[in-house]
Amino acid sequence: MRFWLALFLCVVSAGVRAADAVDLTPYVQQDVYEWVKISPDGKHFAVTKPLEDRTALLILRREDHAFTAKIMGGADSVVDDFWWANDERVVVSLSRKQGSRDEPVSIGELHAVNVDGKYSMLLASPYGVREHAGLVTEVRNTLEQMVYMLDPLAGDTRNVLVSAVPVTNDPFVRVEKLDIYNRNRIRIAEVPVRRASFISDQAGEVRFAVGANVDNISKLYYRDARGEDWRLINDAGSSGQRRFPLGFSADGKLAYLQVEQASGPDSIVSWDPVTGKEVELLRDAVVDPYQILYDLDGKTPIGASFMHERISNRFFDEAARTPRLYRSLEKVFVHDAVRMTSATADGRYVLLFVWGDRNNGDYFLFDTEQKKADRIFSRREWFVPTQVPPSRLVNFRARDGMQLHGYLTEPLTAANGPRPMVLLPHGGPFTVFDQWRFDDDAQLLAAAGYAVLRVNYRGSGNYGRAFTDAGSREWGARMQDDLADATQWAIKEGVADRERICIYGASYGGYAALMGAARDPGLYRCAAGYVGVYDLELMHRDTSQGSGSGRTWAADWLGDRRELGARSPVNLADRIKVPVFLAAGGRDERAPIEHSKRMERALKRAGVPVETLYYPNEGHGFYTEPHRREYYARLLGFLGQHLGGATAK
Repeated sequence: MRFWLALFLCVVSAGVRAADAVDLTPYVQQDVYEWVKISPDGKHFAVTKPLEDRTALLILRREDHAFTAKIMGGADSVVDDFWWANDERVVVSLSRKQGSRDEPVSIGELHAVNVDGKYSMLLASPYGVREHAGLVTEVRNTLEQMVYMLDPLAGDTRNVLVSAVPVTNDPFVRVEKLDIYNRNRIRIAEVPVRRASFISDQAGEVRFAVGANVDNISKLYYRDARGEDWRLINDAGSSGQRRFPLGFSADGKLAYLQVEQASGPDSIVSWDPVTGKEVELLRDAVVDPYQILYDLDGKTPIGASFMHERISNRFFDEAARTPRLYRSLEKVFVHDAVRMTSATADGRYVLLFVWGDRNNGDYFLFDTEQKKADRIFSRREWFVPTQVPPSRLVNFRARDGMQLHGYLTEPLTAANGPRPMVLLPHGGPFTVFDQWRFDDDAQLLAAAGYAVLRVNYRGSGNYGRAFTDAGSREWGARMQDDLADATQWAIKEGVADRERICIYGASYGGYAALMGAARDPGLYRCAAGYVGVYDLELMHRDTSQGSGSGRTWAADWLGDRRELGARSPVNLADRIKVPVFLAAGGRDERAPIEHSKRMERALKRAGVPVETLYYPNEGHGFYTEPHRREYYARLLGFLGQHLGGATAK
């Protein structure tokens, strides 16, 4: 059953204003399912199910969607990824995510379960595992190794390849073969570089390793076969570019690499390990490869998707079977992007993920013999794509001439003149980027009557390494200029009413919102920061503690700690002349609540009106539905007071 959500806006003389209060329910309730994969025999689906403070892995029978098994961790645990190891058994990797805006951090823990719920087992954990009389699994209190899936080893129904990572700063990693029924592990390979990740060939032999030592300089190693010596084939310190292995051709003769360039976006090349010959296969003029596309075996790279105006798929060989299948599907799903997530071992059934800027995601099961696709799951069926606004690509130049890109989301109803606007800088900030996809904040704010501008300022990902590097040490400087220039562009284009613009963001976006209010006090009517960082000296200290790579990162990307006070909003409160709204969680480890409380105290000392919403039991973004509902109600109320948009029901 589909629930219809109508977003009706009416036009008033001052711009576009929502006629009715916004119902928050569609925006705060969890997706039905997130990710889905079909079993090799086609009899079951493995699906991830978001819950309030964790994500579970469920097994559903394909014929009737009946629940047969599950794996679920404790609070703040999320399913990082999962794999069908054979027809009957699923292996699951768990991560830790402390808040809705947090980036999951894999904890190096693997679980497994059969489709009927039997033999549920903790395969590996940094705390170790042991059993008493084969009945009870216990967790030790001494840290051992974090273990990550490397290769489910097609054709081997009992073993998988894993990376074993010692629990220490900047560790050396080794590859092991893990028995998914009894936990036995056999050492397979080690590599002479820290923090390595690996790529195996079609036979399950580990051939590539890429990592970095405490200097954070990427090194790529290759070996011809098991037992052979590793040889260094790229050192970013001397070559000036990082290279990342993607996989091997079906016949194993060629390897595929993603290669950074001195300027512009990354390319994908083929590399012959025997001759060293390299051929460029794919490169976009503007953006990096967004996702690698694989053949029906889920392992052989066949192309890549690129995200710019929307998603475009490109292939190494357009005449091959799977690329031709993609092209036929693209003719059906003309308004959305389509990606194959998994397939049965015989290739008859293919699971498709279909999504776009107006569609949060649907799953279709495609029968390659009958040429028929049936929708089997929808992430949020209560949103009807035709009744939510699209997001269109925008391009403009910063004051120093750098080309910038972003996405503009406007209410469906036309406006008589410029609208009130919210500038929405993304978090991160580095390598993260705003995307052509269904964005919750943008859609909610558009429903309240606002134009919403998301900008990929310098430092963002997707536009090549040089573009990301251009944001190095530019917190509160050129990165901030890009946001101000984007706002000026929206005013000149007649998109935004210059008298009714606010800046709002989360995490780094919260920092950018408060810095925007401080550096450009006449540009914004208000500023809102959600789980933000506002004291860069404090952030530098926290980031530098512990690992050598953390200290290197802080020096490379934040800069000299002694110079960061002048770029910290907490020290610039006297320059802020507009009302501020701050929200934060007491359990936030990424942006500790102390940042928000220091900012609040500084604003009050400066006489700046400030509203706050703190939850001591929330992390980096609020988890519980009542708290998220209260947050968005307060946010819409704050924006409505200063811009005139709709409030929440």
